[in-house]
Amino acid sequence: MNERRIWLDRIHAAWARRPICWLQGVRRAGKTVLARSIAGADYYDCELPSVRRDLRDPERFLDGHAGRRLILDEIHRLDDPSELLKIAADHHPRVRVLATGSSSLGARAKFRDTLAGRKHEVWLTPMTCADAVAFAQPAVEHRMARGGLPPFFLAKTSPERDYQEWLDAYWAKDVQELFRLEKRGPFARLFEMLLVDSGGMFEATRFARACEVSRQTVMNYLDVLESTFVMHVVRPFASNPSAEIVAAPRVYGFDTGFVAYHRGWSPLRRDDYGPLWEHLVLNELHAARQRRDVQYWRTKSGLEVDFIVAPKRSAPMAIECKWSEDAFDPAGMLAFRERYPAGENILVAADVKRATRRRLRGLEVHVVGLAQLAGLVEASTPRSRS
Repeated sequence: MNERRIWLDRIHAAWARRPICWLQGVRRAGKTVLARSIAGADYYDCELPSVRRDLRDPERFLDGHAGRRLILDEIHRLDDPSELLKIAADHHPRVRVLATGSSSLGARAKFRDTLAGRKHEVWLTPMTCADAVAFAQPAVEHRMARGGLPPFFLAKTSPERDYQEWLDAYWAKDVQELFRLEKRGPFARLFEMLLVDSGGMFEATRFARACEVSRQTVMNYLDVLESTFVMHVVRPFASNPSAEIVAAPRVYGFDTGFVAYHRGWSPLRRDDYGPLWEHLVLNELHAARQRRDVQYWRTKSGLEVDFIVAPKRSAPMAIECKWSEDAFDPAGMLAFRERYPAGENILVAADVKRATRRRLRGLEVHVVGLAQLAGLVEASTPRSRS
């Protein structure tokens, strides 16, 4: 078994702060394997009818697990999962529960209680740079082509057939069961179109026409896709509506393998590396920060910065993504700093092995590879999420 030590450490840190850890992430990101690797924990698969029967009486069940660590996999299969978790947190303080699911907790209609103050969330993203090393395949080209879902990443041959099987399971177990959508055709069409257009500006009316549904339906579908971590909506950072883009978001697909597959990029060409590298950087930011507050910046004249990380009490970090360090043009970052002078400037390039600082046209830039990015942004991340 490949040990994902960083994620195990986050689970144990979550348990140190709260009795409930909510392990969330897209389907097949590795939540079950990670949960089952926790030493000494009692594992229960809530998809099994026998397990659901045992959990019908939460008090009796928890009384039999005093002081234990419990894994409740796919907990949304219970009729009232929040009741069990609330009883565990309030009346069994020595029990530690790890509950898993493929959507954000607030998106589930079955959860009648937000569990505020009782749970800490850990978001298991597709594989990070550190994960790829743990899986003994650090080559970034392999990670971009196969994606970051462990079964796809580790497959000996290209897992083309598995993409459709993944979509079938996602529709049946995540979308229909949790959100009760009726029409698969328009939803699947939007899913595919967003992957083909991944990283581009989102304009709901254009997608509504292509999918033959209303604009509001497209927005509802996007909300489901975002809640299940399949699409990431990156909103603009702006304070000057007359000069900056303030409303149009960019939408990114969750995984480079799915993006490459739906764009027909097999095998990858060198021109494909740049767009996929941008997706890898976004994934690394999400994994490090454990929140989806990454933004982008663009002027109406076309100058832009790929990503902005703007903590509430700190100056905004400007982040540019380039496959090659030599391809970096600082014009967008210079324009950003004319409006927002304070903050770190970061260039993330695939050919950088050791972090350095460079001065480009009067701008100090921290030049890093993917492996060094997490350390720079984690310091700006609030510790607790409940």
